[in-house]
Amino acid sequence: MSDWKRRTKEVSLELLSSEMANAIQSYIERYNLGPILSEARMLVQTESERTRKGLFGRMEIVKMVVIVTPRWLVWSVEQPNVKPVVLSAQLDHVTVQDYALTPFARLVPDSGLQVSGMFTNASEAASAFIGLEQGDAGDRFKEIVIQAAQDAKK
Repeated sequence: MSDWKRRTKEVSLELLSSEMANAIQSYIERYNLGPILSEARMLVQTESERTRKGLFGRMEIVKMVVIVTPRWLVWSVEQPNVKPVVLSAQLDHVTVQDYALTPFARLVPDSGLQVSGMFTNASEAASAFIGLEQGDAGDRFKEIVIQAAQDAKK
């Protein structure tokens, strides 16, 4: 059982918080990714709430927005009292798989995507977990991202 309760829903760019939308737009401009948002296949927002109290008994809530285009995966993570952090990867430079199918899932059960490879502006390969709720939006998003990554490599 996961240490996180996740709620994933499909959203539009217009429904994002201004701070999250500005962070994503600034990142896209900083790394000259071009008009990739106009090519978005799907955009989801996941709120993850830790089911066990964290340090000093605080409940922790993490918000993540993930955008997939035919060539790009862009995700932003927002935690309380911290500016959003944005990352991206060209889909032909990474391997994307359902986290449940990885060896890690036996040790740390959860639901989402495992992304491994070269991220934008990284000097070496990296790996990231993108948590998604098991359900309509999360499952559909996983399928779209995995298919987009396979198509990008053709």
